[in-house]
Amino acid sequence: MAINRKAIIDNFSKFDFAGNDKGLIEGFGVLVNQLPTSFWNGFAERLTMQAPPEMLEATEYLLYNAAHECGYHTGYGIITSPEWDAGVKPMLEKIPEDILHGAFAVFTAWGWAQTEVVELIPEKKMVVRAYNYYESDVVSFGKSPKASAYMIRGVCAAFMDLAYGGPYDKTGKSGINTFQCVQTKGIECGDDYGEFVVTKG
Repeated sequence: MAINRKAIIDNFSKFDFAGNDKGLIEGFGVLVNQLPTSFWNGFAERLTMQAPPEMLEATEYLLYNAAHECGYHTGYGIITSPEWDAGVKPMLEKIPEDILHGAFAVFTAWGWAQTEVVELIPEKKMVVRAYNYYESDVVSFGKSPKASAYMIRGVCAAFMDLAYGGPYDKTGKSGINTFQCVQTKGIECGDDYGEFVVTKG
């Protein structure tokens, strides 16, 4: 693999993004915001804990799907950005596999989750491990009975969509949802790391 994860993480972790007067940060073709992780965790936990048992699966899917759509568009913005061209593109040899490894290095650099691809079968399957991620902070209240890393799940599926799902479609009518992700382990569930398995949907 030609990707130098350490160099990417070191370089991209130095980026300083400032929000406008509304708290929005413009970058990579999208608008993002910066809020405490406790806000996002609390939001997801309140939704899932208050959902009736028969609605829990649908509620969790909506959280996952929101991350999937966000990851698809934001991910495309990242891998087509001048910052990517300067810091990652020169390392790319095997495409799109090196792009996937580079994207998860950027994902780590920006503090969303310490992630790496541990298995990749092109066009078929990817396994990602996360050793630190904000959604696992719920373990501070005790071991959870459910895996709750909806954001990482969605982003993993989105990155595979970008790699193997066909040309990027800003309307979301094609390209996205070619792949789906399930979380098989979670720090919030008492495991040593989170594990995410992506396969064709």
